[in-house]
This record gives sequence, C-alpha cells and structure tokens, in this order.
Amino acid sequence: MAFSRDEDAASGVDSRRDAHGSFDTIFLSAMRLSAHLGYAGGFKESADRVAQWERAGLDLVWVAEAYGFDAVSVMGYLAARTETVGIGSGILPLYSRSPALIAQSAAGVDALSGGRCVLGLGASGPQVVEGWHGVPYDRPLTRTREVIEICRAVWRRERLVYDGAAYSLPLPAGQGTGLGRSLKLITSPVRFRIPIYVASLGERNVALTAELADGWLPVLFVPEQAAAVWGKALAEGRARRPAEMGPLEVCAGAMVAVGAERDVASIRELARPLVALYVGGMGARGANYYNDLVRRYGYEREAKEIQDLYLAGEKDRAAARVPAGLLESMSICGPEGYVRDRIAAYRDAGVTVLDVTPVGADPARLIGQLKQWVT
Repeated sequence: MAFSRDEDAASGVDSRRDAHGSFDTIFLSAMRLSAHLGYAGGFKESADRVAQWERAGLDLVWVAEAYGFDAVSVMGYLAARTETVGIGSGILPLYSRSPALIAQSAAGVDALSGGRCVLGLGASGPQVVEGWHGVPYDRPLTRTREVIEICRAVWRRERLVYDGAAYSLPLPAGQGTGLGRSLKLITSPVRFRIPIYVASLGERNVALTAELADGWLPVLFVPEQAAAVWGKALAEGRARRPAEMGPLEVCAGAMVAVGAERDVASIRELARPLVALYVGGMGARGANYYNDLVRRYGYEREAKEIQDLYLAGEKDRAAARVPAGLLESMSICGPEGYVRDRIAAYRDAGVTVLDVTPVGADPARLIGQLKQWVT
C-alpha cells in the first residue's frame, strides 16, 4: 500500500465508540462512502437529497461554506432531517470564527444529530479570508494546531486557559480590558472527542494533519501519485501521532459515473472548468497550492499555462489546457469493472472514506451500488 496502516488496525475496527453509540467507530477493513453538498441549492432540496442518499447507504455528507450560506446552519437542518449519516463541515475556515465558537458549533450539531458531527477545518486562502472575512491571513499552521487543541479542551469542559502564539485565553490585559474570565462550556457535550478532519496539501500542513487530526481531506487526489507527493509528510506526522488517537482516516475521491466510455466521456469533461479554477484561479501566482500539486504530478508546463490563461481572464482556454490524462486520473468514470479497479486504487492509496460526486440518471441508486463495491 502507498500509505502504511497502523498495526492496531489489524482487527479491522478501531473501537472509539462512546456510550452514546456515536459515529466515532472507524471501519478500516471496509471503506466508507461520503459525498459533498455544493454551495448552491435550497436547504429543503439538499436535505431531501441527503436523506435519500442516506437510505441508499451514504455514511457521511460534507457541507461546504466558502462565501455562501454558513455550513453550520445547513448541518443543523440536516441533523433534523436524517438519522444515521455523519454530518461534516467541508470546511469551516479557521479564520472565520473564534476557536471557542468553532467548538461550540460542532458540539451543538453533535447534540442535535445524536453524535454524528464531523468537524472539517481548513485554512482556506487569503482571497476569502482577507477579502470576505476581513482578517489577516497569517500563521495558518500555528492556527490549525491551536484551534484543534482549544476545541478539544472545550469539549472536555476544561476551563479555558491557553497561552498560544496565535490565541491567548483569557485575553491578556495588554490586549484587552483585562476583565476576561477563564470559562468552560456550560452544557455537557454528547461526545468529548468530536472527529476533526483537516483539509491540507502543503507538506508541513499534511504532516501536522497526520500528527493531530482524526482525518485528512486532500483535494485533486490522484491515488497513484499520493505516496510520492505526500508519503514523507504523512510519515513524519504519524511518527509524532499519539498512539491513543488510532489511525489517520483519509477522505478522498472523485466524480463517479458508470457506463460505457462513449457515455461517460462527456461526464468526465464536466470537471474540466473546476480543475482549471483550482489550478489557475485559486490563490495568486506563486501562492497556489493546487497549481503546485499539479506540477508535482508531472504537469509543470500545463499548470503554468492554465494559470497564465486563467489569470488573464481566458477561463475557457485555461479549461481546454487541462490534460485529459489528469482528468481521468482524478475521476472514477467508466464501465463497472473500471470503476471497481479505481476504487481499489483509492483503497491501496490508503483512502478509508471514498468521497464521491455521483453523476447519472439515478444518483441514489449509484450511491447504493458504490456502497456495495466499497464494503
């Protein structure tokens, strides 16, 4: 396997289930299945779709935020409309809320859902953080570590006393009135350890994720390239990982369509504008992790051309420059045998949660098929 699994996974199950029978149990002998809700669409329509997918076998749904509706509101609504599916934030930007509010929000969704919340965190980028939230985009690695530590202290109902590089609780007198008190969460959470997944791509951030997080959320994931790109960083993080945390979960996947090549080729092409957006338009020149990633995949010339065209406003031409081979490597579109082989490739790359975008006449039925194939 590209990513080694910890020895304590040999039994097939990491039994971190608490007295509430919550979502913590991680089935390592079989992949789980997740899907993302997009930024658009009404709450009711989205909830109807998730409830249908839940009945088909979906294990976890991720709720996006960016600068659309806030994810927590949607997560709370989904908690009331579903029964078993895990409900994850995909993702909450670190800079958009105080660490204590992030912890409160996750604990609230966890209570509403009966222990089904998954807290997805990420640094986002300066375009959104400074342009939308109006706060400086500074020290993303430090903030990631400190937010995780503070959230876990909140859920343990400890009185918050934290002296970090980015956050100090209570706020020192020199930074405020000096009247702040050390407080703890008033209500008892359903779980004292809500799973935290971190979206990361850079080597230091991936190493931090492997050290501290319950799960990892990479994007533009090519399973055959994963070990070469991230293997060293994951190994460094895992070497510092507390044994009691258990193995790191890896949630990655792609658009899925099942059918003959003549039928799915056009579906695969649907990802072309999105890949161009990430590779060409996310971040600034010289500060785009997605562009750097595609270069590491071996598409250095194409990545530069896509970025040059996108930043010049020629989005269609940028999309046209996305290599067909890259699109295929980041999709799961083809006949049943091909799809099964691609699922196996993700499993061999260490993926424990296959994140899918089902495309077809009956997405719920496709979710059901995939559920059978990943277990």
